[in-house]
Amino acid sequence: MDQQALWRPSAERIAEARVSAFIGAINARWNTGCSDYFSLWRWSVAQPEAFWVAVWDECGALGEPGSVVLENGDKMPGAHWFPQARLNYAQNQLRRRDDADALVFWGEDKVKRRLSNNALHAEVSCFAQALKAAGVLQGDRVAGYLPNMPEAIIAMLATASIGAIWSSASPDFGVQGVLDRFGQIEPKVLVAVDGYWYNGKAVDCLSRNAEIAAQMPSLVQTVVVSYLTDAPDVSAIPNGVRYADFIAAYPAAEIDFAPLPFDHPLFIMFSSGTTGVPKCIVHCHGGALLQHLKEHQLHGDVKPGDRVFYFTTCGWMMWNWLVSGLASQATLLLYDGSPFADSGKVLFDYADAERMTHFGTSAKFIDAAAKMGLKPRETHRLEALRAIFSTGSPLAPESFDYVYRDIKADVLLASISGGTDILSCFALGSPILPVYRGELQCRGLGMAVNVYDDEGQPIPAGTGARGELVCTAPFPAMPVGFWNDADGSRYRAAYFARFDKVWCHGDFVELTAHEGMIIYGRSDAVLNPGGVRIGTAEIYRQVEQLPEVVESLVIGQDWESDVRVVLFVKLREGVTLDADLIARVKQQIRQNTTPRHVPAKVLQVADIPRTKSGKIVELAVRNVVHGRAVKNSEALANPEALDYFRDRIELQS
Repeated sequence: MDQQALWRPSAERIAEARVSAFIGAINARWNTGCSDYFSLWRWSVAQPEAFWVAVWDECGALGEPGSVVLENGDKMPGAHWFPQARLNYAQNQLRRRDDADALVFWGEDKVKRRLSNNALHAEVSCFAQALKAAGVLQGDRVAGYLPNMPEAIIAMLATASIGAIWSSASPDFGVQGVLDRFGQIEPKVLVAVDGYWYNGKAVDCLSRNAEIAAQMPSLVQTVVVSYLTDAPDVSAIPNGVRYADFIAAYPAAEIDFAPLPFDHPLFIMFSSGTTGVPKCIVHCHGGALLQHLKEHQLHGDVKPGDRVFYFTTCGWMMWNWLVSGLASQATLLLYDGSPFADSGKVLFDYADAERMTHFGTSAKFIDAAAKMGLKPRETHRLEALRAIFSTGSPLAPESFDYVYRDIKADVLLASISGGTDILSCFALGSPILPVYRGELQCRGLGMAVNVYDDEGQPIPAGTGARGELVCTAPFPAMPVGFWNDADGSRYRAAYFARFDKVWCHGDFVELTAHEGMIIYGRSDAVLNPGGVRIGTAEIYRQVEQLPEVVESLVIGQDWESDVRVVLFVKLREGVTLDADLIARVKQQIRQNTTPRHVPAKVLQVADIPRTKSGKIVELAVRNVVHGRAVKNSEALANPEALDYFRDRIELQS
């Protein structure tokens, strides 16, 4: 690993950083003696109660914390943060009342809009009143099937303001993908878009909205947001109403924010659906608020008036993360559509036009921009840009080089990693640390992150050894639990089955000599093309509906610094895989999931390897495809089937 830093913050930048002020504040209050990031991290893990009180106070959380910080701190799961607190996530996001920009929205080159903080407050007020009039109560669910546009944020904040629970999916999900998610949580209101733009083409969503609404009996209203047209036809949608009509009767007023317990449910997020329908992960008001305030301000150096962008859909947790930037009094720059519109320049045009301070994207976008030969450093000013965030998949070392060579030399490049499971990050950037090629800069403050070997023993930093990313102590952004998991058994099985009282995240990582982190990928079978987590079961459910397909198996193949999806199919006797069948397989997947689920390769095999208990073995096949040894092949009922996957010429191009 290269030891030369690609970037070091100037003394002036370190002095002006929010985290430096935070260190000064805790030293004055607790005499901690912290002098740099790593001494701060060690204190934050050793003294978690003091640390999270400091985050509440210094990062400006609105609400009443109460006198107790942590109950059952020795239990994981089972710890309770701020059990006496009362707060509301939406109130924290809507704290700023002025005519400065709250939201700026670009929908490719078709739509440009902006809302002030005052206008955002007014819209949320109207929508909250309309939700109450529709019968939405605390604990009810409101679902969004929307692009990353202002109405998504308005509807979410209105939902949170009254103590209802928000969940969202992007409109590129097919009907079954939406029903697999929202069908489990039984929303009372669905907020959906009439369509969206992608690569200059209009994609109509009205027929899908009608089909979804017809199959969700819990709905009392489906609110349709105008994007493609001013007045979408909602007549075919059960209990359908246009957004403008839904709120028309309610004048803007002060919002009656419900004072809620710290762990009151705020968001329901969805796992990738590896072993069946996606798990419904419940996150709370207090955990999301405190964790995001910490990550934005102390790790991202977000300050009032900053202009923060993340390229994300409403189906990815980075949308929830982005929205929380309002609590740090930043302007949010929203974008919907292809990130490569206008020959790949559109996001950099956006950065210049709106004086973007923080540019968030996926590792895949950075890699693709490099392959397209984009050199924003030569074509754009990027004067205000201080930080570039990358997540979704590990950022290749060559992509670090590209950012500093061809985008901007003086910028914090923060490769960050966490997940839907915690709605935040285990490893992050820091404005007061150097950036090393291929490394995430640091473990998150207040997060007792370590790396364990197979026996559950910590692996010291700097040894080069790899292991499981774990967290050994409770933190506020742990899920409240899973929806429809009354005894908590599914929740415990997901994260605490491998190591007792230790969160095992499922990432294969290394702690470096710089106390940074390198992530080598998921330790399980989740697919990760372009940084988007995809569950294998979601693909199987679609492919195996085709009469020609007996069974299938899907893996992620490492390819050109990314992962591509490869689907193997076992067909009915006498059926041969041809171009027509491949096209129908891909169409079936695309229509009912998302375009990202569509495999790059579809190959025929004579048999699918399985365990003696009948489970197919994606990991064994993935190892064979990558030329790695297969452990415990004797556990397979038909180990000879692995030969059908070995040395396939089709996987060499």
